[in-house]
Amino acid sequence: MNKQERTYTILRDRINAGNLAPLERLNIDALARELGVSPIPVREALRRLEAEGWVRFTHNLGAVVSPVDSTSWEQAMVALAILEGAASAEAQRNLRKSDLARLRKIAVAMEEAAARADPLRFSKLNRSLHATIISRCPNTYLTDLLEQTNNRLDRLRSTMFVYLPHRSGEALQEHIRLIELLETGTKDEVESYARWHKLRTVEAYRANHQANDKAVAMDTSAPART
Repeated sequence: MNKQERTYTILRDRINAGNLAPLERLNIDALARELGVSPIPVREALRRLEAEGWVRFTHNLGAVVSPVDSTSWEQAMVALAILEGAASAEAQRNLRKSDLARLRKIAVAMEEAAARADPLRFSKLNRSLHATIISRCPNTYLTDLLEQTNNRLDRLRSTMFVYLPHRSGEALQEHIRLIELLETGTKDEVESYARWHKLRTVEAYRANHQANDKAVAMDTSAPART
């Protein structure tokens, strides 16, 4: 891995992990000193991240971490819920006993990640769990649409578990129920539950966003202390 690629990977992973907050300034010289490279690989990495939507350049501050585009993220998640519900239902009849065993193993690993408060590990396992289900979907057009939507979500923000830590515990229980339905439920039950499960994350984000807006409004409307 060359210096530019290494720099790009480090910065992307930090943004993805939430270690670099939305709108946080990315000082090229400071990052170069920290990473032990010249400013050129940092500048090239930032331009690449800009093209992918992770970073944006402003007139006054230079490079900053792009804010989460909540509207685009919600729209992509709603589409993902519909697509994944349909694909999960189509996959059900093709799932093998080994697939169900793998799903349960992933669910156990997710429980361990939640207990360690490791949202990135939890998110990777979450993607793996759903990918295991979708891999048995015979409708390739549907799975292609799912891949496109997941790629779009990755460019927006690959995980919301960093920003919604309480969601991990809820999602874990929902995964357990989804596995049960895949094994014993009807096709309609699987589709409805898989879709509802994804939309629950959207609802949690909306609730958190509204709570933050309310807190800001209360803080700005409070009388100044003297």
